[in-house]
Amino acid sequence: MINSITKYKRIIWALSVTIVILLLSNYSALRKLDLAIRAPVEKIEPAEEPALKDSVISVVTETVNTIVLVIDDFGYRNDAISDGFINLPVPITCAVLPGHSQSSRIAKKVVNAGKEVIIHMPMQSSVASSGEDGFKLKTGMTSEEIEWRLSEALSDIPEAIGINNHQGSKATSDKRVMAVVASVLKNNNKFFLDSRTSSKTVAENTMRSAGVPTARRHIFLDNDLNTENILSQLDKLVEIAEKKGLAIGIGHVKRNTLEVLQKKIPDLIDRGIEFKFLSQVVD
Repeated sequence: MINSITKYKRIIWALSVTIVILLLSNYSALRKLDLAIRAPVEKIEPAEEPALKDSVISVVTETVNTIVLVIDDFGYRNDAISDGFINLPVPITCAVLPGHSQSSRIAKKVVNAGKEVIIHMPMQSSVASSGEDGFKLKTGMTSEEIEWRLSEALSDIPEAIGINNHQGSKATSDKRVMAVVASVLKNNNKFFLDSRTSSKTVAENTMRSAGVPTARRHIFLDNDLNTENILSQLDKLVEIAEKKGLAIGIGHVKRNTLEVLQKKIPDLIDRGIEFKFLSQVVD
């Protein structure tokens, strides 16, 4: 009889300990959930200061009549034309080519002016092209070489918070190359803009699959540098923004492009168009 009582006491003691452990475990889980719910969500404000190179990329989930202007080919020059773009009275994202004489200087100038910098990463084209051979990503390279070249570009322009492709109609159509690029960007907390220089591009889908914040170009403003054509392309960009809420346009550091933007931006603001940094719309 005494042995039976002792046995039951032990069972009751074991059950009591188990219940206490379960209660403590449930309390801990509920506490963590409560803290997660209460934690503030980090957001990028439309501030004068661009995001720092190590900052977490935030996403604007709602856009209305929003235009993002990305200006390619900074680094070739450091003159009144480049200064004109940097001093535009709206957010613009400046895509700087790595390895040029003015690349580092212009990147610092962009950040000091309250704009943001991305790397205009040279990539192999489907047609013969020259320039930036020390940084260009090519389909015949090993994954290690692609990774090294992109890492070198990020080191060359530490102000950059993302990249887009310079040329690259062949490279952006190669899933292996884009997967390596995605891995490097993911590890460095950078985003990607697919400039869409080829209808066969797999860049956007590859980046999204890897969890890299991504966006795509809608309009090239100045493939034809005729002023009337640039105006027409800008009108198309505005039309997309008003219909879909967001439009991303790519232009280049060219006098005619600058003059069109200087003239039209005040009118677009009056029309209700809002300008944002690229970092604010990637997802």
